Amino acid sequence: MPPPNYQVSQWNMPHFNFKWIWRGIFVFFVILTLLSCYSSVPADSVGVLLRFGKFKDIVQPGLVFKLPLGIDQIVRVEVQRQLKLEFGFSTPGATNDDQIPREPEAEQSMVTGDLNMALVEWVVQYRIEDPKQYLFHVHSPALTLRDASESAMREVVGDRTVDEVLTIGRQEIENETLLRLQGLSKQYGLGISVMQVQLKDVHPPRNVQSSFNEVNQAQQEKEQMINVANGEYNKVVPRARGEADQKIRGAEGYALGRVNQAQGDADRFSALLAEYLKAPEVTRERMYLETMTEILPQFERKVIIDDSVSQLLPLLNLDTKAKAK
Repeated sequence: MPPPNYQVSQWNMPHFNFKWIWRGIFVFFVILTLLSCYSSVPADSVGVLLRFGKFKDIVQPGLVFKLPLGIDQIVRVEVQRQLKLEFGFSTPGATNDDQIPREPEAEQSMVTGDLNMALVEWVVQYRIEDPKQYLFHVHSPALTLRDASESAMREVVGDRTVDEVLTIGRQEIENETLLRLQGLSKQYGLGISVMQVQLKDVHPPRNVQSSFNEVNQAQQEKEQMINVANGEYNKVVPRARGEADQKIRGAEGYALGRVNQAQGDADRFSALLAEYLKAPEVTRERMYLETMTEILPQFERKVIIDDSVSQLLPLLNLDTKAKAK
């Protein structure tokens, strides 16, 4: 049986127009070039313009024109944002990679001036002041600032006793560390302005925490008792002083009155003596009458008799006196 006759059909191959393909590539390249000529800088940042990787200029926030195809690059630096570094602890969700401590336990362990241990946690807040210095003068300026902060804090804490570090010396430690850190930042040329150093938590090692709490509680009770005693002292002592001053003033007034009265009696006696010497009889009679004038009104009953009366009883009405009682 003869084989069937198959008719072979030829597929028509499509004809590609390479001219349009090249035109599309050219248009895409032009659009890409135009898009790379512009960049935007946020309001809280400035742009550092780099040409072939070398510093060219500082551009302000907004839309910025630059040479395309990677000739110019814009590096955004957040100069208006306040950044911070944490030492001895970490806040969850931190957006700044340099903020997270590398070894929290090692950073917070410090030796005080009296050879005691203290666990210190603190925060350094800073801003980028000079973008050019920040990018090109020092490699990893934030890490350099972290090392300088740890060094300054250890030096300040090492000059004080553990009691000062844990209680009364916190503000002084913050201020001195801030001054030293600002000086180191300028000396190293970090392009950073250190705004604040704040102690977050300062406590003794955990194995002596309970003992320290007991000592601290005893000190607080001591201060409370001292304050109560001072309050009682301030309440009682001024009152006693006031009463003493009042009695002293009263005694002085009484003494002055007695002296003036005695002086008046002496002056009166001197004047009376002078008159008596002038007329003794008249003066004696006058003194007698004045004395009787003062004495007689003090008696309830007055009986005046003559010298010739021999018996006084008949003249006294005893029944009347008894009835009056």
